[in-house]
Amino acid sequence: MKKKISLLLCFVLIFALALTACQGTTSSEDENAGENIEESLEENGDTEEAADEGFKAQITFNGSSTLAPVMSAIATDFIEEYTTWNNVDPSFPEENIIIYVSAGGSGAGAKSVIEGTSDFGMLARDIKDEEKEKIGDPNIFLLGMDALTISINPENPLHQIKDDLSSEEIRKIFSGEYKYWDEVDSSLEHKEIVVVIRDLGGGAHGVFQDSIMGDTPVREDAIQSPSMGALVTKIIENKYAIGYASFGMVNQNEGKLIPLKVDGIEPTKENIVNGSYKISRPLIVVKKGELTPEQKAFMDMVMSEKGSQIIEEMGFVPAN
Repeated sequence: MKKKISLLLCFVLIFALALTACQGTTSSEDENAGENIEESLEENGDTEEAADEGFKAQITFNGSSTLAPVMSAIATDFIEEYTTWNNVDPSFPEENIIIYVSAGGSGAGAKSVIEGTSDFGMLARDIKDEEKEKIGDPNIFLLGMDALTISINPENPLHQIKDDLSSEEIRKIFSGEYKYWDEVDSSLEHKEIVVVIRDLGGGAHGVFQDSIMGDTPVREDAIQSPSMGALVTKIIENKYAIGYASFGMVNQNEGKLIPLKVDGIEPTKENIVNGSYKISRPLIVVKKGELTPEQKAFMDMVMSEKGSQIIEEMGFVPAN
């Protein structure tokens, strides 16, 4: 009965985290979730037993809100297939598999590894040199590729006039030099452009700033979304909004957003892979030092053909 209760808890936790990853998660929510699962494990005696045997039945991931739902989906599949660790490998103890995934942004993912508050950090950008230095011995896994698409609401008249924006036009829109849609094209309505971005400290905004904005800051009144899911929702809800929506999120919300070409290049899988679409970014997982046997067993699944299939089903471009 204890195992059934613990397994049910794990499924509920992962499902809840997948949802919050799309809607935004605060640090306090993450801390409470971590406390709850630790209390549940202690009640079932699993934490003490695992510690006694030197085996960690729980694996924790923190970071990118773009990557969190992907990791949650893979973790759910892994748990459904094996349930307990001894089914993964007979040398492992008969402990329930617990995989905890929380979303807090790419920077938070790197920080959690540096500070040792999670086993793995999830990043939807390249890892910075200073982060590598602080980690000391980073073990980096490339899961796939994503792109930031310049997307608008399907009811926005812009896409009926043009399906392409130049880097200069995008820079003028996001900086506030263009404040109204008729400044982008004179045939459009005199309606204010609603710019939607991720939080300025997030990995997605760093990629956008480097790829498009350069030294030009975004407009001060841009709506900062706590997650990529929240950013996409803002565009879906507002006819006059524009934002840099994840390629994966666009695929998951097909027909609800219109991704535009950038400098004549369409954000397609082929163009992301060959590098011709300029606002692309890697999806990576980072770990400090060598993996434990149980961590390696799960990451083998993540990097397998089955893991790649799930990544692709979630709308991203798998690395394998």
